Amino acid sequence: MKFQIEKAVEILSQTPVVVKSLLGNLSDDWVKNESNSENWSAFDVVGHLIQGEETNWIPRAEIILAESKNPAFEPFDRFAQLEKSKGKTLNELLETFAAARAKSLDALREMNLTEEKLQLKGIHPELGEVTLEQLLATWTVHDLTHIKQIVTVLANKYAENVGVWKQYLSILE
Repeated sequence: MKFQIEKAVEILSQTPVVVKSLLGNLSDDWVKNESNSENWSAFDVVGHLIQGEETNWIPRAEIILAESKNPAFEPFDRFAQLEKSKGKTLNELLETFAAARAKSLDALREMNLTEEKLQLKGIHPELGEVTLEQLLATWTVHDLTHIKQIVTVLANKYAENVGVWKQYLSILE
């Protein structure tokens, strides 16, 4: 499918709703565990999504659209949520994510993106030159990746309890 900003916004606008529907009424037994960089809990993933809203997607789009001589992105701390989310409840994180995403989508709409603007480039600290279109497509797929991650983390809570059916449950592979 060819990238279209309207199609990306369809996914981006639904992510907070999906995540809240999945996690909003679950106990801590489902959504938390010992956090580490190897094995995030669902709680950690929501914190990570907030971090992306605050420091990644729109700030990087703004850098690209500024068309400065140095369109370099600041490095993104993919683990900042492990500290920033401490002491917060999941419901606080879900509300923060929904509000931050709404603000990001408003900013995205205000950019009035054209095909020409989507081809403007920024410099990723690890990957090098990237287009605005690639950034926005990545934002969309990033959301879907983390929805999958949340569902997988939840499923793995009962991985040992399903017994012989485990062979039929691809999410537990």
